[in-house]
Amino acid sequence: MTHSTEPKRVRLALSTGEIFEGYSFGAPNGGEGEVVFNTAMSGYQESLSDPSYTGQILVQTAPMIGNTGMNARDMESGKIQVAGMVVHEYVDEYSNYRSADTLGSRLNESGIPGIYGVDTRAIATILRSEGAVQGVISCDDSLSDNELVQQARSAKSMSGTDYASGAGSSEVRDWDASSGSWGHLDTDSNGNQAISIGLIDCGTKDNILRCLVDVGCKPIVLPITTTADEIRTLLMEGKINGVFLSNGPGDPAALTDLISCVRELVTDDRLARFPIFGICLGHQILALAHGASTYKLKFGHRGVNHPIVELSTGRVGITSQNHGFAVDPDSCVNVGLRVTHQHLNDDTVAGLSRDDRPIAGMQYHPEASPGPHDASDFFNRFAEAVRGLEASVS
Repeated sequence: MTHSTEPKRVRLALSTGEIFEGYSFGAPNGGEGEVVFNTAMSGYQESLSDPSYTGQILVQTAPMIGNTGMNARDMESGKIQVAGMVVHEYVDEYSNYRSADTLGSRLNESGIPGIYGVDTRAIATILRSEGAVQGVISCDDSLSDNELVQQARSAKSMSGTDYASGAGSSEVRDWDASSGSWGHLDTDSNGNQAISIGLIDCGTKDNILRCLVDVGCKPIVLPITTTADEIRTLLMEGKINGVFLSNGPGDPAALTDLISCVRELVTDDRLARFPIFGICLGHQILALAHGASTYKLKFGHRGVNHPIVELSTGRVGITSQNHGFAVDPDSCVNVGLRVTHQHLNDDTVAGLSRDDRPIAGMQYHPEASPGPHDASDFFNRFAEAVRGLEASVS
């Protein structure tokens, strides 16, 4: 990257004691949070705007970042969500016919610090060895390295923290289908009227909503504070025909009110015919609502090439993933849940379902953005379950 003036030096301090010096390419201020790495070669804009990265400093292991710029269509929410960004080589001159701005400019406008010129693969190696690590990005030359390390060690931990309550919608809203149906999934070929479904917004990616539209659903976005009684009324009165739990940031076990809400829904025999599906954090909430438990992964799964296997068929798919917590498989025994999918790298739970009710969860991201579409049939399964409900009622 070339500059007319010398770029400002900036430091990344880790709670493990390491200091990485580089240059600023975002906002000239600090940021702190859990330091995580993503192995995807592309799709940095979708990752930056994914609410699941709230409270985290994102390290991209791909060596060159910024060459596709920033555009309006690839945003997964209304803003950049990360606490900071770390890259090896930053490219200011982008080449993408859709782009309208540079990555550095967009970070600066959003008040998010970025640092480049550091060894991101060395950082990833530390994270793989040490597990969850807190970090601080600082432009303040008056602070010593030791002071920055101490600041990193006092940063808020992801464990036990509720980030999801502030990540989603605060009011009920309809999803505007004009926001973009990308057509990468098969739409309903019979001309059926769109099915109204309720999506509990824990910090949803926009492409989950687009994918639901693509399979013939009309999402009504519900705040995370929506009560079980309110959802039950919407279902019983036919205003929605199924429930979808979105992705989101933070520790799922900290969302005690949402867990209690979903527990009421999944144990109410009057609602047994209504499909309830979840993605990522939503999948974890479904597990917790049934009495299973979750735990923090050593360094999480973040990338677009994670292999999962469907246990009943042996079918393998390559998936997009972004999560730091997982469901304990042993805790699923005797609570009515069946493990349906497994991560092939570490055998963690990648999917759950119930045999007696249309309830299913996926730990990975079938909506991709970024990533492959191998798992996109999850949305078709949900739509088919809702249409099957309509057919049985009629």
